[in-house]
Amino acid sequence: MPRDTDPIADSVWMRPERARRGRPQLSRGEIVAAAVALLDAEGLDGLSMRRLGAAIGAGATSLYFYVAHKDELLELALDEVMGEIALPDPAPAGWRAAAGDFARGFRTMILRHPWVVAQLGVQPALGPRAMRLSDRSVELFNTAGFDGATLAWASSLLMSHAIGAATTETAMRRMLADSGQDANELGDRFEPYLERIGAQYPNLAGWWRENRELDFESYQDEAFEFGLERLLDGLESWLARRR
Repeated sequence: MPRDTDPIADSVWMRPERARRGRPQLSRGEIVAAAVALLDAEGLDGLSMRRLGAAIGAGATSLYFYVAHKDELLELALDEVMGEIALPDPAPAGWRAAAGDFARGFRTMILRHPWVVAQLGVQPALGPRAMRLSDRSVELFNTAGFDGATLAWASSLLMSHAIGAATTETAMRRMLADSGQDANELGDRFEPYLERIGAQYPNLAGWWRENRELDFESYQDEAFEFGLERLLDGLESWLARRR
């Protein structure tokens, strides 16, 4: 049976932060910073109120005075890392350069905090950092000439590219770390297998032989930039036709 919840009314941002109590130096900001560090190190499965309390030298019970439950903690942690995304002023840089930096910043933030992917869209982003990012995004795409639904679609298009690229790269990094190899070493291991079965997949085998000198260590960065520039080309072209 579905829970009777209201994602807006139930948000941690709908109630004011409680005043400090107990240990004078304990604050919600300290708790959130420790939660982000724990999430970065251990992932979502490694976060618990007990482990967080141990990390900051406080009992799990005392944490509940500041944060009602783990979902609230994740909401706070997500907003915290959203503050790492810089959105340049589109006026001096131009909207295209600013939009590109927006997408790059989103990807970089996710690569720094891979647990973020599973939290995006779980709850509305109502925190001050996420709201500021949304406000600046509206300004950026408005400056370019987008409005109404097209503004939201253009912003979402770039975010989707950043999220998709970072998700794939995060999984690749995890696989490489587990294997103890870098991307080029993995390519070397793949080559004999492809040569053995290449007749079944002639297009792939032919492309591989022609491009064997590719540096797979830089592949993810270059692939992201290629996709980003083509998306910006498309948006720019659409704006030109609209005008």
